[in-house]
Order: sequence, then C-alpha cells, then structure tokens
Amino acid sequence: MNYDALTEKEEAIGKAIVNAAFQVHKELGPGLLEKVYEVCMAHVLRKARHKVDRQIDIPIVFDGIVFDEGLRLDLLIDDLVIVELKAVDKVNPVWQAQIISHLKLTNKNLGYLINFNVPLIKQGIKRFRS
Repeated sequence: MNYDALTEKEEAIGKAIVNAAFQVHKELGPGLLEKVYEVCMAHVLRKARHKVDRQIDIPIVFDGIVFDEGLRLDLLIDDLVIVELKAVDKVNPVWQAQIISHLKLTNKNLGYLINFNVPLIKQGIKRFRS
C-alpha cells in the first residue's frame, strides 16, 4: 500500500503513545482491566501536554445520512491519532478491523492497538496506517 507521509506531529504523537504505554506497563504490569490502562494512558499523555479525548463516539456517514450505531474509540490524541486498548490473552483479528474502520471513518492517518496483557509491552503494540 502507498501511504502519504505522516506529519512530524503525528510521528511525535506516536512516539508519545508508545512511551506512555511502556511507562504504564512498567508501573502496572499485565492483568488489569482495560479501563485502568485507559485512565492511566490518558493521564501520562496529558502530563506530556497532549490533548486526550476518551470514549469518542464515531458516527457512520453513508449516502448523506448519519448513523449513530455505537462505534466508539478508546483514546483520540491531539485530534490526530487513535488508540485502542485491550487487556486480553489473545488479540482477536476483529480488533484490527475495528481500528482500521475507526481510521477510515474519522479520516485519521495513524492508530495504535495496544494490548497490555503481555509480558513485554513491545509485544502488545501494533501500529496502523490508513
């Protein structure tokens, strides 16, 4: 696939997200509920001076009609980068489709799927482009 180059800001946000995930995982480890990781990730990113929105509803726009069907993303950083968080033993491929859908429906270029239920957080971070 050919992707447009990410902006410096998008790349910087991506680095901040990865750094925050490492910090949260180092402090808390695996085995907690997703909501705990979400709250802590938002806190770390806000401390790093990023705007963080949580649990954002995503409408589906089709044929000139807006459908509010309950799609929701976990974190939106600086209105540019999407983060979906999980705390599961095995990542389901449907979550990859979920983040790709979120990227397309929001016209964002960069997203992360982060699973905190891993021994090493680098095993749980997956980056997506639209």
